[in-house]
Amino acid sequence: MKLYIKNMVCNRCKMVVKTELEKLGFNSISVKLGEVELVQESLDDSQNEAIKKVIRNFGFELLTDKKKQLTEQIKTTIIELVHYQNEPLKSNLSDYLSKKLNTEYAYLSAIFSEAEQNTIEKYFIQQKIEKVKELLTYGEQSLSEIAFRLNYSSVAHLSAQFKKISGQTPSQYKQSQDLNRKTLDEI
Repeated sequence: MKLYIKNMVCNRCKMVVKTELEKLGFNSISVKLGEVELVQESLDDSQNEAIKKVIRNFGFELLTDKKKQLTEQIKTTIIELVHYQNEPLKSNLSDYLSKKLNTEYAYLSAIFSEAEQNTIEKYFIQQKIEKVKELLTYGEQSLSEIAFRLNYSSVAHLSAQFKKISGQTPSQYKQSQDLNRKTLDEI
């Protein structure tokens, strides 16, 4: 049985959820961002409530609504793509999501926009800008290396998008004392 969990956006999140489910007596087959596959075929109401209660203590939410589950799958797919893969995207985002989630992009887009009051494309850009902030903070890569890594056509394109989203240029951001970053679940 698969469980879909909101705000499970990092490896530490996966570890916490897996540990807490094991404490409740559940064994997992796999734990991915936003998704846990349990050995158990089904859960009764009391088991569902126990899981909801324990994961809520850590800021997670068990999703039972199909549209919310799909929205979370879109978000975690984008987070994995931007933050955890080092290879640039080889196709456009719509094709990538459609293939990965085995669903027509028009449907994905409509469900996401309805649930998030944001488009998939804007969410993708926001995630990329947060990744740029992270990489700028570390200072280990040049802006052109960051642009290449995140599949921007040019440094100018990255800089323009960065300024539009954050209100400052990448250079201004890097020089400021206030390195204002968002956590992945705040985007």
